[in-house]
Amino acid sequence: MKKSEIMSWVKSIALALIIAFVCRAFLFTPSLVQGESMMPTLENNERMVVNKIGFSLQGLDRFEIIVFHGNEGHDLVKRVIGLPGDTIEYKHDILYVNGKAMDESYLDEFKKQLSGEMLTPDFTLEELTGEKTVPKGSVFVLGDNRQVSKDSRRFGFVSEKQIVGKGSAVFWPLQHARAL
Repeated sequence: MKKSEIMSWVKSIALALIIAFVCRAFLFTPSLVQGESMMPTLENNERMVVNKIGFSLQGLDRFEIIVFHGNEGHDLVKRVIGLPGDTIEYKHDILYVNGKAMDESYLDEFKKQLSGEMLTPDFTLEELTGEKTVPKGSVFVLGDNRQVSKDSRRFGFVSEKQIVGKGSAVFWPLQHARAL
């Protein structure tokens, strides 16, 4: 090989590495789902793509799946239930946000499997946290598998500074690949 051809390969590889680094650092990153707290939406050991830039540019919407830095030293995956200023209450397995009943159709399949048992025990935001509303700069999150999930009912609000990004798609295992 000629010296110019080798330099061309080195430049191409360096450029590819720089692009990969920038994409992972600022745009997208992979994340591992650990545990059963998001079943049936996400299974243990699935890998998903986390969109970092979407959160930065567009903020969060209720019911989006997010990844955030947990206090236990590893990232957690949960669903946004309460946004800043919201009041949250669960009564008879129905979510009320700001006094309005919310449709959580993503839980329908799981509720059927429980054969009449409640998925989410009754609570109010104030009972759990001492706060009437979700504070500015924070969100209230729950796992979809409410009976086993360690979420905001246990550790309180998640600061927006802890959020890595929004879950976009599952990419591994391949037979489970799908958009979220």
